[in-house]
Amino acid sequence: MWMLRGLLGIAVFTALAWALSENRRRADLRVVAWGLGLQFGIAVLLLKVPVFQQALAQLNKVVRAVERASHEGGAFVFGYLTGGEAPFQLADGATAAPPLFFFGPLMMLIVVGALSAVLFHFGVLQKIVAAFAHLLRRTMGLGGAEGVVVAANVFLGQSDAPLLIKPYVAHLGRAGLMCTMTAGMTTISGSLMIVYASILDPLMPGVVLGHLVVASLISAPAAVMVSRLMVPAAPEEIDHETPQLAADTHGVVDALLVGANDGAKVMVNVAVMLVAIIAVVALVNQALGLLPFATPLSLERMFGWVMAPAMWLAGVPWGEARAAGELMALKTVFNEFVAYVALAKQPAAALSEHSRLITIYALCGFANFSSIGILAGTLTALCPEHKRAIASLGLKAMVAGTIATLLTGTVIGILVRP
Repeated sequence: MWMLRGLLGIAVFTALAWALSENRRRADLRVVAWGLGLQFGIAVLLLKVPVFQQALAQLNKVVRAVERASHEGGAFVFGYLTGGEAPFQLADGATAAPPLFFFGPLMMLIVVGALSAVLFHFGVLQKIVAAFAHLLRRTMGLGGAEGVVVAANVFLGQSDAPLLIKPYVAHLGRAGLMCTMTAGMTTISGSLMIVYASILDPLMPGVVLGHLVVASLISAPAAVMVSRLMVPAAPEEIDHETPQLAADTHGVVDALLVGANDGAKVMVNVAVMLVAIIAVVALVNQALGLLPFATPLSLERMFGWVMAPAMWLAGVPWGEARAAGELMALKTVFNEFVAYVALAKQPAAALSEHSRLITIYALCGFANFSSIGILAGTLTALCPEHKRAIASLGLKAMVAGTIATLLTGTVIGILVRP
């Protein structure tokens, strides 16, 4: 029964993307077939084949190692604020102060940023990106620059990946720009994967990072499929020249410092964004609470009503669809960081393990209103002559990214038995 609902969800989400198309007659069924085929194929390979299952399970050790390293570095600089021994008496017999969020999970962004820069300096990330880009070009007919930016979005942030194809952005047509923006909306960066795995680990111990990696990988072909349905490409638009990805750092130490500085900027930006967004949500909810309803209204409840049918189509039972819909609404209106934090705080009975897994996959993307501004600013800076096209595609790309991550959640809901 759950499989039939999942297949219905795939049909509805695909049909919705086609219905929103700028040119329905040009829709390429081959791209749809390869998009869904790659989603299922990669997911089955990673989740069902023992050798890949073991490799994903080992990723949890990476999270623990990064957490320990971040704690060591943070404790040296910030002392008890990171959860170390406190210089004062603690309540209830505690031996250590609880780590502050800023000096706990967010501190990991500095370490992961440094490690990513070192891997890029040695060409490791470039090889992985090139291999995945080649797969997307051969199967889904992407141009060279498009393939690179879609593949890079699996590991880098939405504002970082387009920098890899800076000389080629001016040559992208409307379809290429849409594909680039949708890819940025549909995946999350590698550094945030580790942070989210740390936040969600109590819910699904030892497996969350593996699932987030799978989510980003299988969302890439979904992003291509949905973007090509909504903005089909003419044959003359596709550029097959492949960008050369070269590191601009001078030595390992330089890469380490540059990456750490970039990670620190992200850490501060995320912290500031969380303070502002959570404060605004609290203010709006207080205002809604003044309305004379038996059960106080909140933004989460209101948007949850809208997203509940989509989460039901993705495979969440109707009795849990509103709770999952509220999380999806938080992610769409604000961002996935807020949604994952809310998921971690949810009562265990709110979602079953199967529904929670679908929700984790569906939330794994940057498709939200603030991302429209981030992507528009990045791409406009790289190519001012495309300013109008980029502005007109912003909302469309956010919708495409949301549909793509819902498809990803649906695929996992079909493959994993409740």
